[in-house]
Amino acid sequence: MRVVVLLAWLFRSEATPAVSPAVRRRRAMTVALRTPRGGSVASTAAVVAAGPSHDDAVPPHAAVLRIGDGLGRVGDGLIAIALALFLRGTLDAKRVALAAAALATYAASLVAPDALRDAAGRRRGPAAAAAARAAEPATCDGRPAIAIPRGGAEPNPDSVLLRGGGSELAPNMDEPTAPAPTKDGAAPKEAEAVAAAPVVPAPRPPQEPPTPEEAALADLPTNADPELVRIRHSSAHVMGMAVQRLFPDAQVTVGPWIEQGFYYDFYRTSGEQFSTSDLKAIKKEMDKIIKKDLPIREEIVSRDEARRRIEAIGEPFKLEILDSIDDETITVYHIGDEWWDLCAGPHVASTGELNAKAVALETVNGAYWRGDESREMLQRIYGTAFKAPWQLAEHKRRLEEAKKRDHRVLGKKLDLFSLQEADAGGGLVFWHPRGAAVRQLIEDTWKREHALAGYDLLYTPHVAKLDLWKTSGHNDFYRDGMFNTMDVEDDAYQLKPMNCPFHCLVYKNEPKSYRDLPIRYAELGTVYRYERSGTLHGLFRVRGFTQDDAHVFCTPEQIEDEILGVLDLTETILSAFGFTKYDVLLSTRPDKSVGSDEVWDRATNALIGALGRKGWAYAVNEGDGAFYGPKIDIVVRDALGRKWQCSTVQCDFNLPERFDLTYVSPDGDKSQRPIMVHRAIFGSLERFFAILVESTAGDFPLWLAPTQLRLLPVTDAARAMCESIKRRAVAAGVRCEVDPGKERLAKQIRNAETQKVPVMAVVGEQEIASGDLAVRARGRGDLGAVAPENLFDAILAAKTVTDLPTFRLEE
Repeated sequence: MRVVVLLAWLFRSEATPAVSPAVRRRRAMTVALRTPRGGSVASTAAVVAAGPSHDDAVPPHAAVLRIGDGLGRVGDGLIAIALALFLRGTLDAKRVALAAAALATYAASLVAPDALRDAAGRRRGPAAAAAARAAEPATCDGRPAIAIPRGGAEPNPDSVLLRGGGSELAPNMDEPTAPAPTKDGAAPKEAEAVAAAPVVPAPRPPQEPPTPEEAALADLPTNADPELVRIRHSSAHVMGMAVQRLFPDAQVTVGPWIEQGFYYDFYRTSGEQFSTSDLKAIKKEMDKIIKKDLPIREEIVSRDEARRRIEAIGEPFKLEILDSIDDETITVYHIGDEWWDLCAGPHVASTGELNAKAVALETVNGAYWRGDESREMLQRIYGTAFKAPWQLAEHKRRLEEAKKRDHRVLGKKLDLFSLQEADAGGGLVFWHPRGAAVRQLIEDTWKREHALAGYDLLYTPHVAKLDLWKTSGHNDFYRDGMFNTMDVEDDAYQLKPMNCPFHCLVYKNEPKSYRDLPIRYAELGTVYRYERSGTLHGLFRVRGFTQDDAHVFCTPEQIEDEILGVLDLTETILSAFGFTKYDVLLSTRPDKSVGSDEVWDRATNALIGALGRKGWAYAVNEGDGAFYGPKIDIVVRDALGRKWQCSTVQCDFNLPERFDLTYVSPDGDKSQRPIMVHRAIFGSLERFFAILVESTAGDFPLWLAPTQLRLLPVTDAARAMCESIKRRAVAAGVRCEVDPGKERLAKQIRNAETQKVPVMAVVGEQEIASGDLAVRARGRGDLGAVAPENLFDAILAAKTVTDLPTFRLEE
């Protein structure tokens, strides 16, 4: 179910005259309700009034309620229906009483949520509530999530509430009717009941922006919201129209919505490049188009007609796009009577539904047509769009903050790593001592937790005969991502792109019994994958990287318990590094797959069962599982609220078959196939390290800092004492270094702060005499004087500098 839709049939009041669609659009209204679920984003119920509809599929006397973030459950649905009745403007007493009762319940949930929800934030109620929750999964922070379209990228146009237009109409609010008074002039009893109902505080009006503090904590809308998809896609078309108005030599190619906004690729026959000033002019022209409130309409044409129109305007790239469309029915979207493009939608109903102050153009970059380096170089203009200006402002603020946190910049500034492209080649990481220290701590944590979880660690080769990759299927399915083979004594060898086949060989090395299962293998294995130079990006996209790979071999009956164990381990490790907010996606069987229905159903149910036992809510990525099995993906959120795909758990029915992996069953059957579970928590150490650097802005917590303590000698005489203390600190397990002492004390402190050293200790004549250290902590200042060993103990016991105690302060 791609969009949760409730149809609330409302009988039209005789006192309410029919209203034209145009008038209803002008009176469109969105009622925003703040969900009581622990600080999650405000939810939205958009109410579509009764009357003539843009879509014959919507009954003419129905109100359509599209339930957003926090209204996707049974109780919330009742509230939304009550709101629809109330907002219809037909103040029938019984209907008002129903609305008041629902609103009173909602108000109670705001002021006393514990009375209506259980410890997990779910509404208390009958089994129907549990069924509703199971049918409508949510994100980890308790917000209901709509099912993500296949592939997780492009929403299905069929999921749009009103196809062919994005207007969401509201009731006629200008002509309310009141309950008729009784013969003696008194209000009816129903009205008295309404008057006695609790008064619900008015929510913040949608147009009123939140405070900066609220905005910083808010979850900005994403493309999981079909309305935002329509806004962004329509903004791309408006940009295309504006560009071709201003630059007649520009030919449009493709203009999709993307995760953070939209883009359009243009080919300029003049060869000229778009400049920054051009972007300003384009945005100004877009504002004019938006202000004119031009209709955006869909037209269905034949392939021949589409070809005739494209040839008439002389745009060859559109012809290529047309030839790539399989369907003989071609859809075209028009903006007014001036501009059109091939498009499957969705879009808003008119340009006036876009908020010009919530649309921005960002950058222009080069891009090869179809990603083919042998084809034309296009110019790609990126932009973004939101529902409200404050969301755009907050998006821009986060972008600026992200620039400051760029791991490539911080990696150089903090001397963590380098990429020696000129001398060594692209996509190869050189870990410097400070970065290597952090990596070692990450690996140590990973190994310790895996040992506690019952995993056996493996080390496997970096290269193997090509035949192995033919057996595994990688040579057929992933050849483009593999380096060229090398000849070794007339045999073809291949750098390994994955660790899985090696773990299969270790399993197969000795016969296995059901008593041996489950078997859990884990490895920090470095793999090598070919990436084009244009796709390389810091530590996020490299050619050599270390996967935190693990594979569990188990019986079908053990799958759920093993998956649950993986989820527990994932939570433990991610939490250790400060990642406690994440979204969970369950990807189901794709159209092309291997394995029987029975095995797929069993594995999918095991994943669902494990998630249920874990208490994690999830969204469903329908048909986006691997061809060899269903999977769970975990997307972490960093300090800026950005989402990063890290952890994955995948069932595999393919490799056990290809490698003929077996175990002996209790009845002596030696041909039983184990279920293989692929699992990674970090994804790769390099990428996880980059995410960690950007999330912390390079200011690692005390336990993870490459240098925990820096000694600052005030005089040359203090240096000998500093070196002695350093040796004692290292022996105690504290990562300690001594400042070269070439600068004055104030400059040494500033250098340590700039390099994000969490703890500093000043050593001068007074410290030499007393044997103590004068301690400073980053962000806290002077902590007082303390004996070195006591300081070492405090550092080792603390996770962050805020955990450090205050020592003896001088009077």
